[in-house]
Amino acid sequence: MTSSPRRPSTSGIKVRSSSTAKRNFTLVAAATFVALYIGRNYDIFRRTDNWLVRSTSLEVDELFGVIAVLVVGLTWAIQRLLRDKLEAGLRQAAEREIRSLAYQDTLTGLSNRRQFEDALKMAGETAPRLGACHALFLLDLNSFKHVNDTAGHAAGDQLLIQVAARFSAALREGDLLARLGGDEFGVLGTHLNGPEAATSLGLRLIEQLEQPIRVNGRDHKVGVSIGIALCPLNGVSAEHLLRRADIALYRAKEEGRSTLCFFEAEMDARIRERDILEQELRVAVATHAIRPIYQPLVDLATGRIRAFEALARWTSPTLGPIEPGRFIPIAEAVDLIGPLTESLLRCACMDALGWPEDVRLAFNLSPTILNDERVVGRILGILAAAGFPPSRLELEITESALVRNMASAQKILGALRQSGMRIALDDFGTGYSSLYHLRNFKVDTIKIDRSFIEWLVSDRDSKEIVQALIGLGAGLGLEVTAEGVESEEQRKILLGYGCDQAQGYLYSRGLSALESVLFLRHGQVDRIEDTAQLPNPQARRD
Repeated sequence: MTSSPRRPSTSGIKVRSSSTAKRNFTLVAAATFVALYIGRNYDIFRRTDNWLVRSTSLEVDELFGVIAVLVVGLTWAIQRLLRDKLEAGLRQAAEREIRSLAYQDTLTGLSNRRQFEDALKMAGETAPRLGACHALFLLDLNSFKHVNDTAGHAAGDQLLIQVAARFSAALREGDLLARLGGDEFGVLGTHLNGPEAATSLGLRLIEQLEQPIRVNGRDHKVGVSIGIALCPLNGVSAEHLLRRADIALYRAKEEGRSTLCFFEAEMDARIRERDILEQELRVAVATHAIRPIYQPLVDLATGRIRAFEALARWTSPTLGPIEPGRFIPIAEAVDLIGPLTESLLRCACMDALGWPEDVRLAFNLSPTILNDERVVGRILGILAAAGFPPSRLELEITESALVRNMASAQKILGALRQSGMRIALDDFGTGYSSLYHLRNFKVDTIKIDRSFIEWLVSDRDSKEIVQALIGLGAGLGLEVTAEGVESEEQRKILLGYGCDQAQGYLYSRGLSALESVLFLRHGQVDRIEDTAQLPNPQARRD
C-alpha cells in the first residue's frame, strides 16, 4: 500500500560505486586488446625471414613475458569483475532482508507496527484532500494469555498465525492488516462509507474468531475486542488516531469480550482520570496505603462469629475514597494485583492474630493470581512469616476465575487446599456451569450471590432457587453462606432453609482491625467506650 524510500545500507557490506564497475570493465577491455595485438604480432614474426634471428635473441623471451603478464592481468580483471557482480547480488539480498525485517512481522508475515504507522500517516495526510473516510481498528485478543500459560508459547505462536490468516480473510482489497506486537493487531480500512461500513468490517473481524482454533490437537476459544477511530473525524495524525483507537479499545474491554467500540470525545476525560488513578494506585501499592477492613460471617443457628472476610479499602489523597470495583481491575491490568494481594494478605494475617483461634480469615483471590503457580509458595511464606495457621485461612474465588484458568486453577487450588486452607466458591449461582465446578473442584464452602438474597422475601422464584442451592450444598457436605443479608425476614427464611452462615449489613458493616476485636468481645462496636486495655493488632504491622 505504501512505498518506502531508499535508505542507506546497514548490512555492513561496502557499496561500490558505478565508476568502479566502469573501471573494471575498461581494464578487461584494454587487457584483451593488448593480448590480441601481441598474439597477432607474434604470428607475423614467426612467418618472416627474421624469425631465426629474433628467436635467437632475448626478444622472444621478453615477448612471452609480456604475454604472461597480460594473461595474468586479464585473469585478475575478469575475477575482479565477477567478484563485484557477486557482491552486488549479496548486497541486494541483504538490503531486501533488512527491508523485510524493518517492515514485516517475522512470525505472521504481516506488516509490522512501523509499516502500519507509515501507512496510517499517509492515509491521514491524504484523507482531507480526497474527502475520504478511513477507519483505524485496534484488535486485542481475549484469553490469549491463558493459551500461552496452559499450552506453551509455541502453541501461542501457532494460534497467532491462524488468527492472522482468519483476519486477512475478512478484509477488502486495499485494507491493511498488521501485527502490532504480542496479541495486538491493527487494521486500516480505507475509503469506507462512514461508521456503518466500519461497523460492518469490525463485525466481520469478530466473526472470524467465533469458531475455536485448533493447535496441536486442542481447540482454543479466543475472541477479540476492537477499538475504532475514524479519520479524519477523530484526527489525521497517526499518533492521535492510535491513541483514540486505544481508548475505544479499553472501553470495548470494559463492556464485555468480543465487542467493538468507536471513540467518543468524552472518553478522553475518563482515560485521563484512569491514568491519574493508575499512577496513584502504583504509589498506594508501594506504600501499603490500601488496607483491609473486615465484615463478619455469622452462624445463623447460634449467632456466633465464624469468620471475617477481608475487604480492600483505599482512600486516594486527591480522588478520595475509591471503590474496589474501580481500582482492582486496574491493578489486574497493570500487573499490580500480585503485590497488592501479598500486602493485603500479610496485613490481614497480622490482624487476625488478635481474634480467637476458632475464627477464620476469609480472603479473596483475583482470577489473575491463578495464572502463576508461584502463588502457592508466596501465600505459604506469608502465613509462615506471620505465624498464622493455614487451617484458619479460607480463600474465596469466583466462578469466573475457574473459567478463565481451568487447568491452572485446579492445580493451584488443589495445592493450597492440601496445605490445610479452605476454599470457598464466591458468587455461587451466577453462571459459568456452577454444578460442573462443584464436581471438578474441591471446595469447602459455597457463597450464594446477593442477587438471590435481595428478592428472597418477595419473590417466589428467588426463594425456590435459594432453597435449592442450600439443599445442594448440604447434600454435597458443603458449608453454605448467604451474602447480602440485610433484614430480619431474610435471616429467618435462610435459617428455616438450613443455611449455615450469613453475611451482610444486618450484622455489621466492614470493620477496622480494632473494631473487629471489639465486635468479637461485645457483639457490636457503637456501645463500646473503654478500649484502652484492648489489644491493637495494627501495632504489629510496623
